[in-house]
Amino acid sequence: MSTIREHMSDHPHTIGSDQPIAEAARRMREHHVRHLPVLEGGTLVGMLSDRDVQLGEALGVGGSVRVADAMTPETYSVAPDSDVADVVSHMAAHRLGSAVVMQGVKVIGIFTATDAMRMLARALVVDGVREEMARGAKA
Repeated sequence: MSTIREHMSDHPHTIGSDQPIAEAARRMREHHVRHLPVLEGGTLVGMLSDRDVQLGEALGVGGSVRVADAMTPETYSVAPDSDVADVVSHMAAHRLGSAVVMQGVKVIGIFTATDAMRMLARALVVDGVREEMARGAKA
């Protein structure tokens, strides 16, 4: 069984719920990420995606929109020892771009659709090598 811990991004960038949406946009650009877990007093309270930021910026007047106004309060969180196949299936079924990895109440990682695509790419390369080796053995 492959676990989320093997494929997640460690130490995800996070943001406070009281921060302006412009700060979230800046962090996303600076760190090249599309998802920021939202914390309030160290507790996970939501998820902010790049789409949430775009909408918040479009609706904001003079920087008045805060992360709490734009975030999605429902988050999909998983334990680091969760089976990656179960997590990917859930993400696909519910059209989710990310899962927050939690150790108890602490955010320790994030698993995104990009991480899933990296897994798929590695699997296809391995399968391609296996196919090539099998063809060579038959020759």
